[in-house]
Amino acid sequence: MSAPAPRAVPASVVDTVHGRPVPDPYRWLEDSESTATRRWLDGREREFAAALKEWPLRDRLAADIRHLVDTDLWSPPRHRGRTAFASLRPAGAEHPRILAFDGPAPDRARTVFDPSAADPAGRTTLDAWEPSPDGRLVAVQTSTGGTERGSLRVLSAATGRPVEEPLAGLRYTHVAWLPPEAGLGDAFYYVRRDGAGVRGLWLHRVAPEGAPPVPDTLVRRCASPRTVPGVRLLGGRLLLATESHGTGHRNDLWLADVSAPGAAEAPDWAPLQVGEEAETAVDLGPDGLLYLRTTLGAPHRRICAAAPGSPGPEHWREVVPEDPGATLDGFTATGTAERPELLVVRTRLGISELTAHDARDGRPLRTVETPGEGMVSELEQDGAGGARFCYADVATQQTVQLLAAGAPRPVAWPPPGPGRRPPAPAARVRRTALHGRSADGTRVPVTLFSADGGDRPGPTLLHAYGGFGRPRMFGFSATVLAWLRAGGRYAVAHVRGGGDGGRDWHRLGARRNKMRSVEDLAAAADALVERGHCTRDRLCLSGGSAGGLLVLAAAALRPGMCAAVIASAPLADMARFERFGLGAMWTREFGTAADPDDFAALMAYSPYHVALESAGPDHPAVLLTGFHSDTRTGAEHPRKMCAALQGAGAPALLRYERDVGHGARAVSRAVDLAADAHAFAAARIGLPPRPGPPGP
Repeated sequence: MSAPAPRAVPASVVDTVHGRPVPDPYRWLEDSESTATRRWLDGREREFAAALKEWPLRDRLAADIRHLVDTDLWSPPRHRGRTAFASLRPAGAEHPRILAFDGPAPDRARTVFDPSAADPAGRTTLDAWEPSPDGRLVAVQTSTGGTERGSLRVLSAATGRPVEEPLAGLRYTHVAWLPPEAGLGDAFYYVRRDGAGVRGLWLHRVAPEGAPPVPDTLVRRCASPRTVPGVRLLGGRLLLATESHGTGHRNDLWLADVSAPGAAEAPDWAPLQVGEEAETAVDLGPDGLLYLRTTLGAPHRRICAAAPGSPGPEHWREVVPEDPGATLDGFTATGTAERPELLVVRTRLGISELTAHDARDGRPLRTVETPGEGMVSELEQDGAGGARFCYADVATQQTVQLLAAGAPRPVAWPPPGPGRRPPAPAARVRRTALHGRSADGTRVPVTLFSADGGDRPGPTLLHAYGGFGRPRMFGFSATVLAWLRAGGRYAVAHVRGGGDGGRDWHRLGARRNKMRSVEDLAAAADALVERGHCTRDRLCLSGGSAGGLLVLAAAALRPGMCAAVIASAPLADMARFERFGLGAMWTREFGTAADPDDFAALMAYSPYHVALESAGPDHPAVLLTGFHSDTRTGAEHPRKMCAALQGAGAPALLRYERDVGHGARAVSRAVDLAADAHAFAAARIGLPPRPGPPGP
């Protein structure tokens, strides 16, 4: 057996913040390219590789996950002129590709862009794409190596070849093409949110072949370096500019009619919502009215209507009121000018409900049947009075659904055809609802999934996120389904800080209230144990990003809660989180170290500092995952957290990858990551291998 890899050597680094000494002995690991950090990472890689060999379920889980994702995965079709576009990740492929086709089904589709062909190494991801109104061109966003900062290129839909030099230094920009009648040729609006150039909304004109490039025009500058710009073009003439403050808890919106001569290059902005403590999204109805999904006066969101000529909140008229028991997550305006309708998606503890309402008075018209109890996403109008959306649930891979105008149920798209691989058959999964009681008496909902149907205690993964007001949605996860089919159980804690109980539920677990998220997770774990679903030694906490912060904090503050923890790309050093990745944008969520009261709240649960102070051999076993190109949370967090845990004698491993980041990656790398993490959990909480081959 090889000698253990050397541990990190702590340094005598102590800051004084608001009169308080704050040790940071592993700050040297913040330098990702130093010789010392590289040497330390090499040691962690050897540690992880040695441990991986001892996890018996790893290969079986990987094989089952691959089987479950081995299907054609489509996006909803977008019709532009006589051409339709969709993305497809074919069964067995690493990345989705963009297809163009004529007619209702993609029987003779041609490939416009395939990231695997552009980069056979598989490091390039397709981040977003948008076809032009006439279907001749497609704006395609890609990034390489997981950085999520990349380029925007304009391709010919007929040949797939670029028609100009790409725009570089962009991060998930929105693209809003102008219609030909705007008189600017092929042109679109896009946003710069970081990288080169001024942050804000820009107009780009595609130069005709052989002509020199036309300089881009800045049409709206961001009010603050910490706001995130967005853009949409409604009905081909109403330009909507948005700025989200920090993490989207509130946004400002402006509207401009760009149909008049010269207006596209110099929009006359009218405020739609400015300075309100609210988050609002907008759609244009077939009747010419604006429809607004908003938290203004409605923590669970409502829908209002306004005329484009009088868009301010004082002119809004409520159409669909909020439902105190569910969050209004999505909507779109459909129907006709004479009979406009609103399709509304509400989420009730992870399950979507889709209903149609009369857009004039909000009267419910019908409940739209979905394929099961799962998640509805990407709901949008189809331009013909109907809508399209995606559906998935815990046991069913995502499918595209088309809903005709006035129809009570959708139909799956694309229709069956030669060479199309349908989703794997759904498995039988049992869903159980229970509640825990948090430290302040609040009832915390918990959802438990199992496939074995047994009532005896079993190995259980308890997942939580609890950040940024995002509700937990029960869509498809091959990893979760493979875990259930292997005999494990999977639970979700709907803790405060998330969006499961609306805007107020989020605020009660944000900023100086973040400790409530930790207490809610502990209450969920207690409920699972007390009701006999698992025991402490058969419980593993699991979370990623903000959820990784949550599970690390819970395990550090109450080490007897569970036997193991999976923390993927987590936040961990909350004294310095503002210095890494997008941390400076997240002060509305977590607070800021510059404020004494915020700092005291941060340090009460900061996993890195709690571990430095009190971790030991009795700490639950921890698997941290880190991604070298992570530009969101930053890879500094898992590196420093691993060093702190190991330095205190706690059982901790770091699975670290280069050339990937926080977001999308090749399918094979995603499968390997998921199989490794859940094989660790299986080994730690006693999920035994089952006889027989994996698969259906």
